[in-house]
Amino acid sequence: MRKKCVIKRVLAGIMVFATVALAGKTSALVDGNAAVAEAAGRVVTINSCLIQGGDVVVNVSAATLPSSDDGKYYLYSDEVYQDGTVGTVVATTERAANATFTFPLNHYQPGSNLDKKFIVAVKSGGAMVQVSDEHYITNPEAIATKTVARNDHGMKGILPNSADAATFKDLGVAQMVYNLYMGDIVGPGDGSNVVPFSYNGVDYQFNGAALAQYDGFVRWCSANNFQLTMTILNNKTAAGADLIHPLSRDSHVCPGYAMNTKEDGGTQHLKAIAAFLAQRYSGGAYGTVDNWVVGNEVNARTEWYYLNSANIELNVSEYVKAFRIFYNEIKSVNANARIYTSFDQEWNRKSNPGCFLSKEYLDRFNYYMNREGNIDWSLSVHPYNAPLFDPYAWKQQAQYVNTTLATPYITMENIYILTDYMCQASFLAPGGKVRDISLTEIGYTSSFGEDAQAASITYAYTMAENNPYIKSFILFRETDDAHEMESHIAQGLKNLDGSKKMAYDFYKNLGTAGAAAYKEKASQIIGQSVDALVTNRTFMSRGGWFLND
Repeated sequence: MRKKCVIKRVLAGIMVFATVALAGKTSALVDGNAAVAEAAGRVVTINSCLIQGGDVVVNVSAATLPSSDDGKYYLYSDEVYQDGTVGTVVATTERAANATFTFPLNHYQPGSNLDKKFIVAVKSGGAMVQVSDEHYITNPEAIATKTVARNDHGMKGILPNSADAATFKDLGVAQMVYNLYMGDIVGPGDGSNVVPFSYNGVDYQFNGAALAQYDGFVRWCSANNFQLTMTILNNKTAAGADLIHPLSRDSHVCPGYAMNTKEDGGTQHLKAIAAFLAQRYSGGAYGTVDNWVVGNEVNARTEWYYLNSANIELNVSEYVKAFRIFYNEIKSVNANARIYTSFDQEWNRKSNPGCFLSKEYLDRFNYYMNREGNIDWSLSVHPYNAPLFDPYAWKQQAQYVNTTLATPYITMENIYILTDYMCQASFLAPGGKVRDISLTEIGYTSSFGEDAQAASITYAYTMAENNPYIKSFILFRETDDAHEMESHIAQGLKNLDGSKKMAYDFYKNLGTAGAAAYKEKASQIIGQSVDALVTNRTFMSRGGWFLND
């Protein structure tokens, strides 16, 4: 969430759970519709890169055969930080219009190919020349051995700050969201509680004491039938220094830094962490994480996924490498896990000039995914009001929100702009379905009236439940945060003293047989029928400062 890094999930409050339980020259996308041209001169297309048994099978085609000294194709396996013909040749075959390579996957062995990217090359003029774009394995789920049935049983969620399961069951909550900080869980800690992990022939250590908080929370969620979404953040610690991207190692301070996909040590460590987390939280003694979010609001470069470069191609391409690692490692353990990328609400307007627009970042992310092998990634978005302390979800300021693709912000009033956008052919998942979209953070302030907060939550939830592509509505948060309140942001269902606000009972009844009565109350606050506003996509806007309206 775009809150200047200081207003975020209160980890200290929820710690209690531990005790209870661009290579290539390419054309640009235009509004996501245009097919992206292949890199100039790369005449070979990698059509598929799939795991079959213990092997990887790569099928390629070429309308025009590239010149070759020896009539052969060479398939290179590159680490994510490598470009061109610098990796390892894993297979060769005769040059042809259609050709197939087969080579060992070597899963969990030295030289594993699970997270590698592959390119086709020919020997021409005595030198190796790349003749295809890069391509990753796209079906890691084929080797999953700990696949767990998903706990999909409702979209209503919350960010908790207590272990009060009775409260959440009273609210009818089905989903929870939690942050995991990689820098905290790696290394031996004080050495008294070390969790060893062997990955691809290398021994790693995890901090058992730090893991205990996550073990307790995941187990607690599973025991209480709450589906869990875990957001992976890359914080700076001495033990996790190699996880920080080289361009993120300056003095800039924020909760999340770009993951190290530039150096071998950091890259291998990332792979090990992804594999470890997938194995630990895919059923069994510790419970299950159904959904993993790789980074938070990654377009917010200076605030949540810091990289000391304003070049969007560099930023997106480095993030995509990390995303591929986590996707392949997690899905190769639990085929039913969903892996999300995360964007904020700043669709076409930057509140911070150092960040990227979420639309432009999403477009480039999708471009790389299509170019290097389409996979079933999912989208997490945070459609807060603009500004964050505006209390009226149903009537946003015209300068910030409209119904065109050029809207500065995506909020719940125009959330269909985003979901319609994701229905384009170029954004579809393999198999042609629209990707799962989760609202992993959404909330409204009561600083200007509890009635406005209650009505906003009702309107927003109704918008979400009537959108077939939205799978979760995770309210931010259970209880107000004193620091946030200094900025007129009081998004909790409870006051600081734990007393319930008006919005508590509204949220409790949404999605139940009692919803109609509370929708009627919200309609009276708004002055129009909530259901009619949603069904008709009625758009109301206002000008000026909300306190004067």
